[in-house]
This record gives sequence, structure tokens and C-alpha cells, in this order.
Amino acid sequence: MVYNFNLGIGWASSGVEYAQLYRARMFRNIGVEAKFVFTDMFPKDNIQHMTENIGFLDSEIVWLYTYFTDCKIAPVSYTLKQLEATFGDKSYSFSRKGNIGKYIFEGENNFYTAYMVDGTSDRVHRVELVSKGKLIRKDYFTYCRIYSEYYAPLDKQAHLYQRRFFNEDGTVAYEEIIDGDAVMYQFPDRLLCSKEELVGYMVSTLGLTTEDVVIIDRSTGIGPAILKNVCPAKVISVIHADHFSEGSTNEEYILWNNYYEYLFSQHKHIDYYVTATDEQRNLMIEQFRKYIGVTPNVVTIPVGSLKELKYPEGVRKKHSLITASRLATEKHVDWIVEAVAEARKVVPDITLDIYGKGQESVKIQELIDKLGCGSHIKLRGQQKLDEVYQNYDAYISGSTSEGFGLTLMEAIGAGLPIIGFDVRYGNKNFIDDGQNGYKIPVHDKMDAKERIQKLTESLVRLFTEADIEAFHEHSYAKAKNYLTTEVEKRWAITLKQMM
Repeated sequence: MVYNFNLGIGWASSGVEYAQLYRARMFRNIGVEAKFVFTDMFPKDNIQHMTENIGFLDSEIVWLYTYFTDCKIAPVSYTLKQLEATFGDKSYSFSRKGNIGKYIFEGENNFYTAYMVDGTSDRVHRVELVSKGKLIRKDYFTYCRIYSEYYAPLDKQAHLYQRRFFNEDGTVAYEEIIDGDAVMYQFPDRLLCSKEELVGYMVSTLGLTTEDVVIIDRSTGIGPAILKNVCPAKVISVIHADHFSEGSTNEEYILWNNYYEYLFSQHKHIDYYVTATDEQRNLMIEQFRKYIGVTPNVVTIPVGSLKELKYPEGVRKKHSLITASRLATEKHVDWIVEAVAEARKVVPDITLDIYGKGQESVKIQELIDKLGCGSHIKLRGQQKLDEVYQNYDAYISGSTSEGFGLTLMEAIGAGLPIIGFDVRYGNKNFIDDGQNGYKIPVHDKMDAKERIQKLTESLVRLFTEADIEAFHEHSYAKAKNYLTTEVEKRWAITLKQMM
């Protein structure tokens, strides 16, 4: 069995979660049984809805908080009718607006607020119970009640002080006692004094053997607990981002990325580090030798793969651009918008579609409106892009840091040339300058205005000077290295050496 440890997942998941999904699919194909363990709390959503949304199977998911119960990972199926059956003889009135229903009972400001999974369904994910105007409890459901939160007034606010996690039959499996940031977990036979201890207890009960492998995708807050209890299983640490800070590194000292610092310090207990590119692998080995005096086992396995190359059914839309990412500050989609707006003065039919969602979406739309580009630059939201990339002429990235770049891989898999900055590691890996796109040289003193200018110049160059068809063919040729069959071989070889 391979256990993959992560923290959270969301509707706009990061590259880490999508990397895990690619891995899950490859493991299915090569017959490796795998579980994906998530350790964050998800009070507003059912974890199953989010994992299913990007393609995981329910049988592959383990959630830390229901692991100690007999409740299964499942979609929400608990209904308003089932909830009403718990009211007994109480009289009430009911009203609903969208996905929120409200039950008002007799007495002094007593009511339930039920949150459904959407605006039309009667399936209930969460119910908030208010008595005498004060929140006292929240119940969370899938096909049964999986846990409850208990509240008491403190400083004129509802204060969470306890959670109870239930078995299918309604019995209490264990309790979480909460005092601000401090938590304890009460089991029938033990008391655990932190979430880290809870994670450690979980790992210790997995029954790990020498035939098992634990893959750590994120280690913040859980790394020490995993390593303390993982023996005799083998351990892999996957590196998803740049592993050090270049600006804070000199000949005598290196500042590791704090996400990986602990796992690097425990190199004796890590069987393999996995990087997505050879460039990062070689740099890591060089730095370990220089700063630590050891040579770690580092293997290159791309975090994603391509089932097949994607070709357009018809003619690609001329001078059409696509970019796809979380709409976050570090992706610099605003630079792309400004560059496209400027390039349009030379290439009047250039268009840009932006896929993804995130906290910057409102600002990006405001910028599009301010520049008057709404007719040719559009936010397309979160979509599955399997059959989308090949309809475009090229891909553009404004990111200044990519550990791999799944969207870059998907772009060349559809034959797209790429424009991006010459930064580690993704753009270097996928762009052969002048052959399937352009890598824009950057330096620390290059401000946003200059970066936008360089993006603009590269766009104009691509669409007025380059042999775009030759660029398409070069991307296709490069993408063959990332076909699923090739990446599966790398995982199969690595796991065989460990098990």
C-alpha cells in the first residue's frame, strides 16, 4: 500500500492536489493500491465533494477526522426529511432561500439553519442550532451525522469548545476538546494532547510493513508525527516547489524552503526525494553535498502525465492565447492582461482566455474593464481543459516560480508554444527558446513595467515573426516524454526498488 499525505484540498485546488490526482491515476494503471490522506478540517464542505470534483475515487480517500470512526467517505445524502424526523412533536415553520433553509420553533428565538449542497437539492450538509438567540451546536452530515461542534458564549461571540465525532450508529467515537489554538483528543483508551499526536496515532495504527510506502506531499505540522511512527515503511518526500531561497543563500549558508527544511534535516529517514525535473534533481544533489556533506537519493518523476497528445479537430483560432492557473498574486495574470492589451496595437486580432479561479479574480476583471479589453480578454472560470488547449494558438505564463507547471505540460501536449519567464523550473523544462516559444530573461531589479514590456514584445514576435506551425510540432515532440506510459514506468521502477 502507498499512503500519500497532504493537508487540505479545495474547489480551486493547487498543483499539489492535481499532482496527487495524476499519481492516483497512474497507480491505478500499474496496479498499485494507494490511499490519499488529508489532515485538514473542512467545516464548510464535505471533503468527498472536493476530492470527487477533481477526479479521486472515494475508496482512495482517507480523512484524518473520520479515520477513527466507521463512517465512510461518501457524498451528502442526508435529507431535510431525515432532519425533520429528529424534531419529534415540536411545531415549527419552515422557509428557504437558495441553499439555506430555516426552521423556527416555539419559544424565545429558537431556530435551526440548514445548509444544503446547492440551491435546488434537499440534501443537508450542515445544520446550525440556535437557542435563545445563541449558537449552541453545528451538526455535519454525509449519509449520517459525522460530527458535531459545540459552542458557548464568550466575549459576546460564539466560542467553539468541543467536537464529537460519531460512528454510523450515532455512538461517539472520540472527542476533540478545544481551547483557542490548543486541542486535545479524548479516546476511550487514551488522551492525545495535540493534532500532531493525533496524526502520529493514526500513522501508528495503519499497520505499516516493509512492503508499504508513505509519500509526504506536504509536511507542515505533520512531518515529525509521520516520521516518528512510519517505521518500518519506506518514505518518499515529493518536492513541489523551489526548495531553497536563492536570495538568502551564499557560499557558506543555504536557506531551505521552510516547507521542506524539516524533511531535508531528516534525510537519513527519507528513502527518496522526488523532483519533477532533472534540473531541480541535479541542483538538490549538488547543494546537499555542498552544505550538508551527504548525497541524497533523488529521482526525477514528473508530477503529471499526458494520456495522449491532443490535436485540434479543425483549424486553431489564429492569435488566440490561453493561460490557466489559480488566480493568485504570484501567478501575475495582471501582467499578462496588460501585455495582451498592449500587443493588440500590433496584432489587432489577438485574444486571451483566462481559466481558473481564486482571490485575484475580481481585481483581474476590474483591470480588464479599466483597459477596455472585455471583448477580447475573458475570464472563463474553473473548467476541465482536456479538450480545450488544442483550440488555441499559444500559451502564456506570468508566473515567476513553478516547481513543474502542470498547465505547461498540458499546453505542450496540445502542441502549444509557450511564452514565459526564464525561471526555475517549469518554463526551463518546457520551453526551448526560439523553437517552441520564448523564455524571457529576468533579474531581481526588473520591475513589473519592464516584465510586462518583455511579455508584450514576445507576444508580438511570436505572432509576427515565428513559424508557428514549426513551434506547434516542436511542442508535440517535446510532450512525448510526458506520456502516461513513460511516467508510469518511472513510478513502477522507483516503487519496485523500495518494496
